Parts: sequence; structure tokens; C-alpha cells
Amino acid sequence: MNDVQKKQQLRQYKTLATGLFILMMMTFIAMTILQKQSQSHWIGYIRAFSEAAMVGALADWFAVTALFNYPLGLKIPHTNLIENSKEKIGDNLGNFVVDNFLSPENIRPYIQKLKVSVYVGDWLSKERNQDVLINELSSILKDIVNKLDDDAVVKFISSKAEEMTDSIKLNSVIGNGIEYLLSKNDHQKIITNLSSQIKGYILENQQMISERVGKESFFLIPKSIDNKIAEKITKGLSDYFLEVEQNVNHPLRSEITNKILDFSKELKDEPRWKTEFDTIKSDFIQSDKIKQYSSDIWQSLKSSLIKELSEEVSTLKSYVKKNIDEFVANLQNDEHFQNRIDNWVRLTAYKYILKNTQNFGELISITVGNWEGKELSRKLELEVGKDLQFIRINGTIVGGIVGLLIYTIANFI
Repeated sequence: MNDVQKKQQLRQYKTLATGLFILMMMTFIAMTILQKQSQSHWIGYIRAFSEAAMVGALADWFAVTALFNYPLGLKIPHTNLIENSKEKIGDNLGNFVVDNFLSPENIRPYIQKLKVSVYVGDWLSKERNQDVLINELSSILKDIVNKLDDDAVVKFISSKAEEMTDSIKLNSVIGNGIEYLLSKNDHQKIITNLSSQIKGYILENQQMISERVGKESFFLIPKSIDNKIAEKITKGLSDYFLEVEQNVNHPLRSEITNKILDFSKELKDEPRWKTEFDTIKSDFIQSDKIKQYSSDIWQSLKSSLIKELSEEVSTLKSYVKKNIDEFVANLQNDEHFQNRIDNWVRLTAYKYILKNTQNFGELISITVGNWEGKELSRKLELEVGKDLQFIRINGTIVGGIVGLLIYTIANFI
């Protein structure tokens, strides 16, 4: 029922109550005049009834009117109670709600009935709802990204990058990296490949070796002897590196491994290496360069995010949808997961309500206190005014009956 209908209904019941009062008043006047002309006993009974009925009607009219207005516009004490006591009403209403509705024993049964997982699972299982959720999230995230201050973001990334690079000890990182490769035995592949490359280089450059031997040889030694010596050197070296290439347990491999390990420890422990790498780091990682890198990274990331969030079908949205489907499957099929979600929601809701019960009371009190007094009276009168008119009607009837009883008893006495 809207306000117009409530006003019309209130007006009708006010008219009924007022009409009943006027009827009693007219009856009293008529009986008073008639009593002067006739000595009939029944006239006195009717006059007593109407007189008491008028008193009852007026008393209840005053009581009902005093709740919402000043009777006849007269500012009589303790009238227009709603408007004059709205702050107190707000306080009492807030305390009433807190004490009677938000107490632990009252809210616990309702909290225990919460089954959020079922509702969420059913809602998210529908394709249309998933699309609505993803699109809303995308719209919110895109709006956030667009509103971010690019300079502030770049400055933040730059500062964090500088903090990170300052804390990085390149000599330790490289030393630990070398030790990691050694622990995984990955360097053996390098040794094998290097041995093969050296062997191939020796065999391909046998003529250069012969010329070198001939140049360093004594002039009386025949060239054929020099060539033979060069051939032996070439074969010996190539065979040696072939052995290294094929034999994973070759002594040279162990020697190389030990040398590399010693070098990695030297990188981590020797101060000169730390100084050397700090110099290299400061030369290559300058503040201007970091700022430029940060700007490039942010612009690229921002562009990619906006593109992914704007497209109807994108990798990011597909990934989100896939995770939603997995989440829904768990909600619908995993009872343990359902209980975890529901228990968490119940516990959180219970704690939040108990923690903020006083705030709820203050909210009600402040809200009612901030209402316009006349508007509050008008709203309450529209809601309960119709029923209050029955008080006037009942007051008229009950007052008349009481007056009649008193008159009757007085006559018998």
C-alpha cells in the first residue's frame, strides 16, 4: 500500500471517529433539551451515555493527537511526543534492537543455518552469471588501471627495482650459479663439446702444425722428419681430446671441475670480485636506465591488461573462467570444501555482528535522530494512525458504557 492509499485510509477512520463524537455530542444536546420538557427516565440514561461517550472520545482524541501533533495547535507540555522525543526514540529503538535481536543467543541459530556454498555454487554454475561476474570484474579492473597515475607507478617500480639491484650481490649470485651447474653436472656437457671442438680444430689445422714445427726445427733436420713429428703431435693431441670427449671419468674433467669450483668460491669470498661486479653493476644499471626500463615495463603491462580486459574472449578471461569452473566443481562436489567455506562465513559473520552490535544501535539512533521531526511524525502516523483511531472509537463506546453504568448505579442507590 502506497502513501496516497494510507492517507486516504487514515482520513476515513479519522472521519469515522470524529463523526461518532459529533453523534454523541448531538445526542447529548438533544437529550438535555428533551429532559427539560419531559420527565421520562430513559432520557437520563441516554444523556448519561452520550455525555460520558463525549468525555471518552475527547480524552482519547487528545491522547492520540498528542503523539503526533500539538492538540489544536496549543503547545501543551508532553504533547507532540514523536517530534519532540525523536532522539530519545532513536536511542531506545537502537538499544531495543541490539538487546533483543543482536544478542549472541538470538543470532547464533540463524548464523548456523547459513549455507553460502550451496547458493554461490548454484549461482556460479550458470553460464550467464559467470559472464556477468567476469565482465563486472573486468570493468572494475580496467577502470582501476586507467585511473592509476603512470608517473607514480613508474616511480614505484623504479624504487623497488633499485632496492632489489642494490641488495643483489652479483659475485655471490654468479658464484652460486656456477656451483649449482657443478652440482647438476651440467658443465660436463660443456667439457665434452669443447673437447670435440678442440679435436676438430687440431685435425683441421694439421698443415699449420707442420709449418710451425718446421719453423721451430733445427735446419739440418729433413722436412720429412718435421712432417712426421707434426703428424705425431696432431694425432696425439686429437686422440687425447677424443679420450676426454668420450670418457666421462677422464682426469682432465675432474681437474677442470676443481678449477671451476675454486673459481666460484673465489668469486664469492674475494673482496676484489665484489668490488669489480659492483662497478659493473653501477655502470650498466643506472637510475635513468632503471626509470626508462620501468616505464617501458609499465606501459607494456598496462597495454596488455587493458587489451585482455576489453576483449570479449581473451586469455586472461579464459583463465579466470577456467578457475571459476574448478571452484564451482569443488563447491558442488567436495563436501569438505563446502563445510570449510560455510564455517568460515558463519564464523566471520558471527564475529562481525557481535563486534559491531553497538555500531548497529548507534546507526539506528543517529538515523532516527537525524530524521526531520515532522516527517517522522507523519510517517509513523501513516503506519499506525488507522489503528489509533480505533482507540478513539473504543474510547467513545467504553466511556459511554461506563457513564451509563455509573448513572444507573447512582439511580438505584
